[in-house]
Amino acid sequence: MAGIKALRKIQLGREATAGTAVAATTRWRGLGTILDEHVTEFPEEDVGILSGTDRTYVPKELVSISMDSVPATFEQLPHLFEAGIMTDTPAQDGSGSGYIYQYDVPTTAAATIKTYTIEGGDNEQAEEMEYSFVKNISLGGAGGEAWMMSADWTGRQVTKTTFTAAGSAPLPTVEEMLFSKTYLYIDDADGTAGTTTAANTVLSAELSISTGWQEVFTADGNTYFSFNKNTMPEITLNVTFEHDSTSIAEKDNWIAQTARLIQIKCIGSAFTTAGTDYSNKTFIANLPGKWESFESIGEQDGNDIVSGTFRVRYNADAGHAGQFLIVNDLSALP
Repeated sequence: MAGIKALRKIQLGREATAGTAVAATTRWRGLGTILDEHVTEFPEEDVGILSGTDRTYVPKELVSISMDSVPATFEQLPHLFEAGIMTDTPAQDGSGSGYIYQYDVPTTAAATIKTYTIEGGDNEQAEEMEYSFVKNISLGGAGGEAWMMSADWTGRQVTKTTFTAAGSAPLPTVEEMLFSKTYLYIDDADGTAGTTTAANTVLSAELSISTGWQEVFTADGNTYFSFNKNTMPEITLNVTFEHDSTSIAEKDNWIAQTARLIQIKCIGSAFTTAGTDYSNKTFIANLPGKWESFESIGEQDGNDIVSGTFRVRYNADAGHAGQFLIVNDLSALP
């Protein structure tokens, strides 16, 4: 039987030891296929054969999977932060049903992330990649739509396998994060995040995170990478505003090089039992930094708009370089 697209799947397992493959424990509710990136070299040689010979060697093994853009959910977005920013043990919100996951962008020391074993394929063949981590995360949304998430993962090598049984890697229940249920706040960097609402002005937003995690190849007896390393992350936020008093003021802050503190807060459904701090599923991004650029006035459906790019950086008054909080009802990630 030939492969069938509707029978593709991606399954995830959280590794206890980085690089030691594990069985999957959950399914990713999205799209993507594993790409074998091992390098095949055809060396040049003067051997008297006009067409060249079929001599080859493989100096490096590598594998990747790009999880295509799909609706972001409170339950599965944490996997991307766990494998790209830091791993966290959630704290229960008082005696409520909610659990708080917090991911701080590293500043003075490298972070610790969780590596994954990823299974992918279809009804014809499954493959797996171990020591998988996230290099890039994108989270974007626009009015009248869901937030959309995507990620680029890298792993050590491709191995043929069979999928972990569905009973051991169940399809999780998820809730989509809606852009219309999102608030964006902009305050002075020395102020309190989430104080001043940018009301009735934000049309779309795109958060791009280059995590800074890189694979490192050494002379250790293997053709796959030896370990991964936390290098400098880069985070930008592109916001499209109505051309109004808010966007004009923020353009002035760009010209004045004034540090700002942006908070994005998306609210989901209510918990069965409200907690001390949260009554609903919640996503929060606290982003200190400065505006990097503003475009000229544009147009959308006959309406004047303006887009700005905000670069997230450490700010001493804010006391951090960016932090992400996700509150859901999972006491632990599957």
